[in-house]
Amino acid sequence: MKKIVAIVLAVLSMAVVAGCGISKEAGSNKQNLQPITIGLMPDTDSVPFIIAQEKGYFKEEGLEVNLQQYKSAMDRDSALQSGNLDGAVSDILAVAFAKSGGFDVKVTSFTDGSYKLIASKDSGIQDVKGLAGKDVSVSRNTIIEYVTDQILAKENMDGDSINKVIIPQIPTRLEMLQNGKLAAATLPEPMASIAVHNGCKYVTGADELGINPGVIMFTAKATDSKKAEIQAMYRAYNKAVAYLNQADRSEYIDLVIEKGGFPPTAKDALKLPKYHEAALPKEGDVMDCLSWLKSKNLISESYSYKDLVLDLLGK
Repeated sequence: MKKIVAIVLAVLSMAVVAGCGISKEAGSNKQNLQPITIGLMPDTDSVPFIIAQEKGYFKEEGLEVNLQQYKSAMDRDSALQSGNLDGAVSDILAVAFAKSGGFDVKVTSFTDGSYKLIASKDSGIQDVKGLAGKDVSVSRNTIIEYVTDQILAKENMDGDSINKVIIPQIPTRLEMLQNGKLAAATLPEPMASIAVHNGCKYVTGADELGINPGVIMFTAKATDSKKAEIQAMYRAYNKAVAYLNQADRSEYIDLVIEKGGFPPTAKDALKLPKYHEAALPKEGDVMDCLSWLKSKNLISESYSYKDLVLDLLGK
């Protein structure tokens, strides 16, 4: 009898220890996640991150995320390469430039941003052909210039058919367009909608061309050492996407304006896209961007899709 009792007690003790071990391990998985820092731009691509932060979705995953705002792609990329960021809302061109320069980064998903060509109020421009010889603002060698060149190519025009005015900072580009100092500018959302709301004219955009070069990228160092953190981030990101697609605009608009670095006028003008859960970009979108870069002799390497894109989504 004593032997039987001893065996039962031993089994129970093992079960308790095992149970405690599982509980401790499950809890430590969240507690042991390292913080990650992500660079955002003043565009609609960044909104799911803002929502995930403010609604507590990152915290639900046991993850601390530091969001840093940048007004130009150049400032964002400098912060990334100096080690101040683990990842960023970015584009395929920036990824290729970084890799070509010896700084390894990886695309981990596409984004739902939109880029539009907007004419100034008094320019008289009605279509793309009307841009010939006019001052059109872009940021050099970025997604903005890529979209602009694709728009021109559709009308059998090239980049030299317009006078490209280089203004890296997005708010400055918007202000100069609205003040009539430019004939047109290519802008991300929501800046494009703000310009139209204030009297400027929509000409065309990336949506009509069916191109989507926007991505989320991480340094190779982060994808190697913070894989669990990035996966937790995407779970929170997907929660934010679900929220944005079903919530009434009035629930989040003030928060988005305040935290997104958008001007107050964006409250009336802002039109969010239908967001998608995190997924890898289409191979065609990646290769088209690389072809454009090579055609302008901006990179010499011939990268494959797998050279730039890494699947951490587990789908």
